[in-house]
Amino acid sequence: MMKKITLLFSLIILSACIFNINAQDWPRFLGPNGNSTSPQKGLLRSWPDGGPKVLWTTNVGPGFGGPVIQAGKVYLLDRDDKTGDIMRCFDFNTGKELWNYSYSAPGSVSYPGSRSVPTVDGNRVYSSGPYGDLYCIDINTHKPIWNKNIMKDFGGTKPPVWAISQCPLVYGNLLIVSYSKDPYSGLVAYNKMTGDIVWKTDAIGNETYASPSVAKIAGEDHIVMVFSSTNTFMHKEITNTSKGRIVGLKPQTGQILWEYNNWENMIQTSPALDAGEGRILAVGGYELGTVMIKVEKKADGSYSVNELFRHNEFGDHTKPALLHNGYFYGQFSTNSKRDGLCCMDMNGKVLWKTTRNPLFDKGSMILADGLILATDGRQSLYLIQPDPSGFKPLASAEMLETGQNWAPIALVDGKLLIRDQGKLMCVKVTK
Repeated sequence: MMKKITLLFSLIILSACIFNINAQDWPRFLGPNGNSTSPQKGLLRSWPDGGPKVLWTTNVGPGFGGPVIQAGKVYLLDRDDKTGDIMRCFDFNTGKELWNYSYSAPGSVSYPGSRSVPTVDGNRVYSSGPYGDLYCIDINTHKPIWNKNIMKDFGGTKPPVWAISQCPLVYGNLLIVSYSKDPYSGLVAYNKMTGDIVWKTDAIGNETYASPSVAKIAGEDHIVMVFSSTNTFMHKEITNTSKGRIVGLKPQTGQILWEYNNWENMIQTSPALDAGEGRILAVGGYELGTVMIKVEKKADGSYSVNELFRHNEFGDHTKPALLHNGYFYGQFSTNSKRDGLCCMDMNGKVLWKTTRNPLFDKGSMILADGLILATDGRQSLYLIQPDPSGFKPLASAEMLETGQNWAPIALVDGKLLIRDQGKLMCVKVTK
């Protein structure tokens, strides 16, 4: 009897350890919960001269797509413009490349290189290339299970100016992405196992670089997609211009449940953020700012959408804002306006900006252990105490080669992955 109890106790401990490992994975864009937040504890509160310890580096091509991590493996979509996209798998502990799979997709767009962050789900990794190549690859055989093209399959003839940049969203048995039919786009859901189309919408709005996200509305999940306003600079042939749209859809069917049609952002890259209690925050760059809407379910089952605030004093060009204790943090540096890292309250009041001292420009951020780990989009990594009273940096270090280092970062087991335009780096940020 005692042996059985001991065995049962051991299994419980083992299960808890396995659950903890899985809970620490970073399997998709913006982390396990899609909000740039990590459950990691024990972050260092200060760094030695030169920054936190670098555990390993490995060479990668130029690009803006970040890594994901599952079960001790790192997955990164790399690219060679002369040949095509390359799914690469590395050992998380050593940085050694374990395998790769490449396919033909030659071509170059403005700001060359990869864009998308893969999504790993079970024994499959999903990725979307800049020319619309959507792949499901078996991580054990290293071969594709299925592949589609989310541009050509829907009548698109050319990618958007800055290429297809979204990250696939796994929701239950679905893989949800935005398809591109220049200069418009819509949403499509595939069976994640087979690649069969489960549902698709008509073209909903203008082309978008944003990824679909999930928000909780009246206790139910909604797929939320942000579409750009008409880009008259890049599409001078369009005379019938329209504003951008924020749309909520039923995940199982693609039915449009609600929409907001007064968004102004010609180059929408950042997904929508679930701000709680039916509130949705959208942000953009190029001085186009932010909007918060509130979605409520009415007695008849339909939805109302109300704009809570909209202004151009806060935003973020490449990612959703971070939400911590009722305050938003975003990197709002655009073509002519350099506001740097900004803090805004839930009512839309901007409390502070770093402007150019220091400048944060399209970098990445993660909230962990009550602190913010942030790249500034150029050379430096920062450790920041989020505080609505002012900017409070705890440490910083020049860790990256000079360049447009905009790739999302990832954090698992106290190790931070950072990509610049030539290498992938693993840094120890815990005690």
